[in-house]
Amino acid sequence: MTTETADGAATARPSVVLGVGGGIAAYKVCDLLRRLTESGHRVRVVPTAAALDFVGASTWAALSGQPVTADPFDDVHEVPHVRIGKAADLVVVAPATANLIAKAAHGLADDLLTNTLLTARCPILFAAAMHTEMWEHPATQANVATLRERGITVLDPAVGRLTGKDTGRGRLPEPAEIFAISQLMLADEAARAAGHKIADLTGRHVLVSAGGTREHLDPVRYLGNSSSGKQGYALARIAAARGAKVTLVAANSELPDPAGVHVVPVTSTRDLFDEITARAVDADAVVMAAAPADFRPADVAEHKIKKTADGSVPAVNLVQNPDILATISHDRARKDQVIVGFAAETGDAEHSVIDLARAKLERKGCDLLVVNDVSGGKVFGSDMNEAVILDRDGGALPVPSGSKDALAGVIWNLVDARWQ
Repeated sequence: MTTETADGAATARPSVVLGVGGGIAAYKVCDLLRRLTESGHRVRVVPTAAALDFVGASTWAALSGQPVTADPFDDVHEVPHVRIGKAADLVVVAPATANLIAKAAHGLADDLLTNTLLTARCPILFAAAMHTEMWEHPATQANVATLRERGITVLDPAVGRLTGKDTGRGRLPEPAEIFAISQLMLADEAARAAGHKIADLTGRHVLVSAGGTREHLDPVRYLGNSSSGKQGYALARIAAARGAKVTLVAANSELPDPAGVHVVPVTSTRDLFDEITARAVDADAVVMAAAPADFRPADVAEHKIKKTADGSVPAVNLVQNPDILATISHDRARKDQVIVGFAAETGDAEHSVIDLARAKLERKGCDLLVVNDVSGGKVFGSDMNEAVILDRDGGALPVPSGSKDALAGVIWNLVDARWQ
């Protein structure tokens, strides 16, 4: 479908099918629908009959501006069970219950939504939500694996409060997270249609680090840096959206866990070193987007350091932390492993940012180095990023200012190219 811009030019309006499963989390999907419609998508809501026990058809129709039914025999002259799926640019299913996932995995088609899933030839995104025991059951895990093998993106449920008094993995990922991944999938599909190569990471295990480490001086104070972790989280989120198994080692980040990503929290550079070196063994790629401290206090005070009456200041002796990027680059678990480093540089009186980055690439031994000019406080904490990506073969790819998701997509494309 097309709409017109202010100057009368025609522009594509993506068509999204929003399938709603019969779970209590259906009420959260109203927020997802709002995000989709307000961003310019034409959205057709296709609920299951059970979903309508939680949120009625009139609500979905009012929010979408489109007719809503769960019955494939409504308006049968328009053949909706075939037409809706064939016309879609993206299908999003949320909440994807255990029952709905099982039907999709086995090709059952007993209502309008399951018929739509069989006829759709566009990207499909399932956002799982169910009780922990149901998610962990071998049957559900086998069904999820089947869907992923077919190229369908299945977001693992989030951890938190469930119905009743239960807590665990099973919550619907936040609507903002589902929306962000849906936009990435639409952008990837548009890029593919334009002839651009987009990395398919299905079957790959990737390890990503994010955030800034903290080196404690005493129980209260620490040495740290300004890294927010946003770039590392973007890398993890996009890798998961493209089918990878993703482990994110996060240092002191307050960002919500990306859907479908296993998050391992750490505090210090030594913690980060231990987790990365242990987990790199079975990773196809390691992307070190975290900002580890180069130094730590030689001694950590057992109690809070107090001011002195005479105004004297305690000396802080520093020792060097282990070099994580150099260690995993020079001691690779296997030859085809791709390792990506990040360099936050400011340049100096004698060297440009790129000069310093080239030297770092040679010294560290990684395959790719993402170079950020952080002079003047740029990049840290921002939702935008620009970079130059250097490779060990001498190449340099400038990436203009854009979202950190966009930069993450470029990085994964370059990683995938090294596997070919």
